[in-house]
Amino acid sequence: MAGRIDTVAETGSTNADLLARLAAGEVIAEGYWLVADRQNAGRGRQGRQWLDGPGNFMGSTVVTLGASDPPPASLSFLTALAVYGATAGRIAQPAALQLKWPNDVLLSGAKFCGILLEREGRHAVIGVGVNLAGAPKLADRETLALADFGSAPDRDLFAADLAQCFAQELERWRIYGVGPMFSRWQAAAHQPGALLSVHNGSGERLTGTYTGLADDGALSLRLDDGSTRVIHAGDVMLEAG
Repeated sequence: MAGRIDTVAETGSTNADLLARLAAGEVIAEGYWLVADRQNAGRGRQGRQWLDGPGNFMGSTVVTLGASDPPPASLSFLTALAVYGATAGRIAQPAALQLKWPNDVLLSGAKFCGILLEREGRHAVIGVGVNLAGAPKLADRETLALADFGSAPDRDLFAADLAQCFAQELERWRIYGVGPMFSRWQAAAHQPGALLSVHNGSGERLTGTYTGLADDGALSLRLDDGSTRVIHAGDVMLEAG
């Protein structure tokens, strides 16, 4: 269940803060969130910087991994579904929301959320950044904020809703496993047949049509020559079909 939410005025990175506290032996209960008004060293996937902004959500939580839990990497899908759930009721056009592999939540095709998973022993630390009030300008992709679709939601109310959605998704993850979660994720994501461009972990660029998720959540891509590639890591861009 959702627990305490602590807010700090400014920090380097809420993920780094929780990782350090865990490394020092502190016990952090599941359901706890650390939320920052400002971050000056926020991090995204693959070493990117996550740019903050006044009124946006920047926070991290901890999951203690058990022997019977599903694979930790699947927490990225869980977190994306939690952000989707906390956001859908806040815009007049919920259909504008779309999930993109592996852990993006898009708003009218533009990036408005970032998710970062890191490990400290048997703990997973999950960082989430959501553009509520404003979106930073990025050279390589379009960005939007919820405020572009109306009034910016209250950050603290959004934090409480996200914590609740995350707790619900975590309970489902543990009870039902990843199969039902992947099905729900795919229902809210780019549909089979979507044209995707993938820059995989080795620097290779692949373009093909999305054919679904593998059993472990990997991306299945059909290439122009008819062959299928299974992608376990990489950056994905939706291409105009």
